Amino acid sequence: MPFEWFVALRYLREGRQQTALILGAVAIGVAVVVFLSALISGLQSNLISKTLGSQAHIVVHPPDEEARVLITQEAGQVLSARIEKPSQRLTSIADWQAVAAELSRRSAVTAVAPVVVGAAFVVRGTATKAVALRGIDPKSYDLIVGLSEKTRAGRFTITGAELMVGTTLASDFGVVLGDKLRILTATGEADIFTLVGIFDLGNKDLNERMVLVPLRSAQTLLQLAGGVSALELKVVDLFAAEAVAKGIAASTGLVADSWTQTSPQLLVALQAQGSSKNVILFFITLTVALGIASVLIVSVVQKSREIGIMRAVGTPRARILRIFLIQGGLVGFGGAVLGSGLGALLASGFVSLWRNSEGTPMFPIELTGPLFVWPMLLATVVGVLAAVAPARRAARLNPAEVIRYG
Repeated sequence: MPFEWFVALRYLREGRQQTALILGAVAIGVAVVVFLSALISGLQSNLISKTLGSQAHIVVHPPDEEARVLITQEAGQVLSARIEKPSQRLTSIADWQAVAAELSRRSAVTAVAPVVVGAAFVVRGTATKAVALRGIDPKSYDLIVGLSEKTRAGRFTITGAELMVGTTLASDFGVVLGDKLRILTATGEADIFTLVGIFDLGNKDLNERMVLVPLRSAQTLLQLAGGVSALELKVVDLFAAEAVAKGIAASTGLVADSWTQTSPQLLVALQAQGSSKNVILFFITLTVALGIASVLIVSVVQKSREIGIMRAVGTPRARILRIFLIQGGLVGFGGAVLGSGLGALLASGFVSLWRNSEGTPMFPIELTGPLFVWPMLLATVVGVLAAVAPARRAARLNPAEVIRYG
């Protein structure tokens, strides 16, 4: 064993009470960091799942039509002028197949789904409800919102004259799989569909208002033959969606709305949670650093005579410096190992105690490898850095004075 490691370990063993105290302090600090990081990450994942899990990260659609000034002229004279409102008819993305293919090749995009979205009415007997009709390709749309996982009854692979509705709408109409529903649009187009699936998107409004039909059926009902009103995208990095959207808009000339534009409150909430975690991490790190530094300063004072003797017999200052740096690193790493285990136990216990009425965790927590690795690295680095001042003080001790007065 190298000399520095031997001496560092001996100093830690001889000061058992001090070592145990600082190990405990570091362990508690790391446990709090691990627990809070897991909890906040779980809260963020849960929040994102409940809000963005049922919608696209980016929606690409044609630019809105602008009002036009119409001028009536006769013999070179203006007789009248009026503002014509833009048509309410849906417009399609020009050459949308090529656009979708180009977007799907981008490394930042994981999925692209063509959709046709418009207003309609669902009719069953004398009951009528206004809904948001959405024509989808089941396979690609499943990649956007995970429709297969959110299907509570039946199947999501709708074809022909088949449809899916949300749990709330199914309950309101009292329908079950196999029942018939009539879809009527504002243009007078209508068709009868068979209910083959019931979904739960985790959003009451969507479960009540959204009706899913095959893409071709929606194109016919909404008079958008062969076209799509939007392309919905899912991206790799959720927080890079706005930058990706700007790039798409610039290259295609289409409008690209990211979730940060459509759900700004969610972005603020996620940023606030991240800021809170960083503030807590800063103060815990500062406390751990001060604790390690104070213990090592005491160790330098207590071991001043021994340090002086080592210097007198020719031990280089660099070696003395390394002894205390190793002590700091060992205390930081040892405390981090203990703290990681304690943090994992706290997180597991928290998940077990706090559950919803249906038995699922109220705050889902994922204990992943990085959650333990970076606190260990941080605590070790903090331990070494906190030991710099005490180590420099030890290395600078005058051996003659220490041996005489120490």
